[in-house]
Amino acid sequence: MSLSNASPASRYDVADRAPRRLSDYLLRWETILVVLLIAVVIVNALISPFFLDFYNLSDATFNFSEKAILALAMTLLIIVRDIDLSIAAIIALASLAMGFAAEAGAPTFALIGIGLGVGALCGAFNGALVTGFGLPSIVVTIGTMSLFRGIAQVALGDQAITKYPASFQAIGQGYITDKAPIPISFVLFLGLAAVFGIVLHRTIIGRKLFAMGANPVAALFSGIAVNRIRFWLFVLMGLMAGLAAVLLTGRIGSTRPNIALGFELEVVTMVVLGGVSIAGGAGTILGVTLAVFVLGLTTFGLSLVNVPGIVISILNGVLLIASISAPAVAQRFLRGRS
Repeated sequence: MSLSNASPASRYDVADRAPRRLSDYLLRWETILVVLLIAVVIVNALISPFFLDFYNLSDATFNFSEKAILALAMTLLIIVRDIDLSIAAIIALASLAMGFAAEAGAPTFALIGIGLGVGALCGAFNGALVTGFGLPSIVVTIGTMSLFRGIAQVALGDQAITKYPASFQAIGQGYITDKAPIPISFVLFLGLAAVFGIVLHRTIIGRKLFAMGANPVAALFSGIAVNRIRFWLFVLMGLMAGLAAVLLTGRIGSTRPNIALGFELEVVTMVVLGGVSIAGGAGTILGVTLAVFVLGLTTFGLSLVNVPGIVISILNGVLLIASISAPAVAQRFLRGRS
């Protein structure tokens, strides 16, 4: 048969991705996290009869929803090989600005705008230093962490601002409805997780982020505006920190110089435990969401049996080290077998 008479069906097709086997799904990091989450629920239910109470579980989400929102934006940054360790300090500075505005009599909508605006400006400041001067993001954000937190500490000293309107506090303390007592902050996290997941895994923006993380130089020569995208990711990170500041300040009803202290390490733990490669170029929003629940419910279960906070911090450190080292250990083991 000549080539001219060949039918289209005789040509082979190249699939977009390799066919997956059952073992591929079972060995995915997200599957491991699901198993771990089930184990956490079972163990906590056995050691405390109050764990599976719906109202207790609902209220438990207050303790990790702000961190979870930060983890979504941090996921995008780490995928493109950046990081922002100033997020907790941005929360402190945004909360300070809202506190001063509240004392001046600003209404709730203005306080929300101030919190989001200060967060976005801090993110833009970080992004400008990183992309404009070619500085390492970890060094820049360690510096701005001290800067932003220092401003809050100097302005407040050992004082606290508590003059917030009830409508503002209701944002951080309130529920969607009285019949369904699900915290507003938790619903916001779930909605944002869906948006971030669609953008990262179903749009051209997400493909650009993965390309940048896999090889920034190749991405640049492919026509991707690498530095511009990195800058806006820092702005987005700051904006999410501003949102977390609104929720956290409203929930505790006050602004203090040590607000959100230590959030940055817990957020990084959530992201890395969720399977996002610290070297960039790999990760899923689903994995990060599962990691949020694993850490959040583990902390909640331990607090129910009166485990000290320092022990919980040690556990978070162990999980961070384990989640970073596990992929390297697995790859070494597989190379040894091959």
